[in-house]
Amino acid sequence: MSRRKLTADEVELWRKVAKQAERLHPEIPQSVHPVTLPKPKPTKTPKPRFETFEVGQNAPGKPARNALKPSIGESLRNSPVQMDTKAFGRMKRGKIKPEGKLDLHGMRVDTAYPALIRFVLTAQASGKRLVLVVTGKGKDRDEPGPIPTPRGVLRNQVPQWLALPPLAQAVLQVTPAHISHGGDGAYYVYLRRTR
Repeated sequence: MSRRKLTADEVELWRKVAKQAERLHPEIPQSVHPVTLPKPKPTKTPKPRFETFEVGQNAPGKPARNALKPSIGESLRNSPVQMDTKAFGRMKRGKIKPEGKLDLHGMRVDTAYPALIRFVLTAQASGKRLVLVVTGKGKDRDEPGPIPTPRGVLRNQVPQWLALPPLAQAVLQVTPAHISHGGDGAYYVYLRRTR
C-alpha cells in the first residue's frame, strides 16, 4: 500500500496553518513543508518450524505433570516451617499432645466458622500453644464429572480461614495431624504467644 502525494492545495493549507500555529518547542528547527516519513522496510519473519507430535507424547520443554492444584494437605506439608523446627518435627510425629480440641464433625460452614474463631482466639488468650481442629475427611461426592471436586468442605475451608484475619495474627503454623490424632481429617494449629 503506497502513500499518496499531497496536492498543491494541501501543501498551501499546511503552510498557512504552520505560520499561524504557536510552536511548542521553539528550540527545534522549523520546517515549512510537512515531513513525509520514509516507507518502512519489510522485514522477513522466519517461518515457524513444526515438529512431529504423536498422541500421548509430552510437549517438548514441558515437564510431565498434571495441572491440578495440589491438595490442601500437600500444600500445608510443603509450606515453610514458621515455628521451632525441633518442636515441629515432634508435633508432626504426634509426640506433642494438643492442649485443646475442636470437633467440627457434622457442622455446616455457617456454624463452623464462628466456632473456629471463638475456639482459636480463646485458646490463644488462655496461653495454649497447640490445639487440634478436627474437620473429618469429608464424604465422597456422588456425582462424578469432568471437573474434580475437593472432598470435604470443612477440610478445605479451615486452613483458608486460619490464614485470614482475625485468625491469621493468632496462628503460627498449620499442618495435617498425625494419624493418632486424626490424620488427614484433622489439623494441628500452633498458636503464637500473646504479648
